[in-house]
Amino acid sequence: MVSFTHHDPGTAEDAWAGSGLPVLPVLPLDEAQLAGMAFVILAAHPDDESLGAGGLMARLHDVGADMRVLLCTAGEASHPGSPTTTPEQLSAVRRREFGDALARLVPEAGWQYLGLPDGKLAGHRDALRAAVRQAVADAAAASGQPAERIILVAPYRHDGHTDHDSLGSVAAEVAASGGHGLLEYPIWYWLWAEPTAPEWQSWRRLPLSRSERDAKVSAMGSHASQVQALSGQPGDEVLLPPSFLQHFERSFETYAWNRPAPPAGAPRGPHAAADAEGIFDVVHQRSDDPWEYTTSWYEQRKRSLTLAALPRLRYEAGLEIGCSIGTLSVELAQRCGAYLAVDASSAALAHAAERLAHLPAVLTRQLTVPQDWPEGSFDLIVVSEIGYYLASDELAGLFAKVEGSLLPGGTLVLCHWRHPISGWELDGDGVHAAARSQLRWADHGLYRERDFLLEVLIAPASPAGNAVAEGVRENAAADPGR
Repeated sequence: MVSFTHHDPGTAEDAWAGSGLPVLPVLPLDEAQLAGMAFVILAAHPDDESLGAGGLMARLHDVGADMRVLLCTAGEASHPGSPTTTPEQLSAVRRREFGDALARLVPEAGWQYLGLPDGKLAGHRDALRAAVRQAVADAAAASGQPAERIILVAPYRHDGHTDHDSLGSVAAEVAASGGHGLLEYPIWYWLWAEPTAPEWQSWRRLPLSRSERDAKVSAMGSHASQVQALSGQPGDEVLLPPSFLQHFERSFETYAWNRPAPPAGAPRGPHAAADAEGIFDVVHQRSDDPWEYTTSWYEQRKRSLTLAALPRLRYEAGLEIGCSIGTLSVELAQRCGAYLAVDASSAALAHAAERLAHLPAVLTRQLTVPQDWPEGSFDLIVVSEIGYYLASDELAGLFAKVEGSLLPGGTLVLCHWRHPISGWELDGDGVHAAARSQLRWADHGLYRERDFLLEVLIAPASPAGNAVAEGVRENAAADPGR
């Protein structure tokens, strides 16, 4: 447990502003996605919700998301040495402040008070667990949302305050066991942690609009017993001084985002590599271009960025995993002596073969990776919008195949959508993190924006240098057909 008090000067907001915190990746949940989810907001004490998640709550209200709020304690122990206010009196004051703050964030919001003792949540984990699970069940019943679209919002489980840590760890347990998403908001962390700490660097940023910031500031001001002195006497001092509140006046909020995953111990869902052919055959039979690859400016721009990110003008042999209808393949193939485009969907591949027919050095093959894998070696491998359609063990198998097939000094391109993929285990950020962890290759370039992540990794070079992928070129020459 971290040792600190609110009297400590702590880490100044200027130090956090000068770190990489203001340019963290944006939380990959847009307004439409938020509106289609149900949220359970958890506060250990009155003011936690305003400080840590006030902006998010204002946004959820604006988009019409289903939301319910649980207050665990009244925060009656915030001024244990007060000569003017008893804990019972402070309990009433702080609960009234909590209601006022919620009215500024979520007008007419209902909330539940658990009445647990301030500072002692660690001894009431069973009651917390039962209350959180009931709130989740109520949210599911009211909204009709499946488990993966119910999101818990709770204090960061390593925030340093015993109540925050206890509530946060219970929320993490319930989320993991139920297959729910979890957003963890830090509070006291900003006081005692240093910008050099590693954990926050994987968190996500929620930029706030002016109205959301105004609502948050107004809600924070409602907690007068915490932001103002109870009196001028010793023991009635300000608990949250201006220097501390600066951490919550940023133009963004920060969350540790734990995306929904299948419940622990549950059998893997139906969506894995073996299912891709049937699923995507149906999709492509309904439309020649189901994702608007040929007409969307987003897709055109993403292809241009991918091509620009390649560190070399020309490659001897390229391999594209998950080519779909071949729109990216056409442009990549023109920079390769030989090119192999593979996909699990025969319907998609038929469109790709037609689109690539004018390029004699290109082959298309129906393969379900990583179970199926082409022979030969390559100096360019592209894995685009496909990694999250694999289970975790399959993704590890894919990268093992890539490692065995990419020539020394060769280029691996990864590009993936960053939003949740309904019905599948992984997301884009997780795919790229797995690649970096497993391969540990040099990162030649990284481009990240709200919607997608584009990354280029370079295989370690050998003293002999790069060899030519003769296998692919010979196959292309021997079988120019499709």
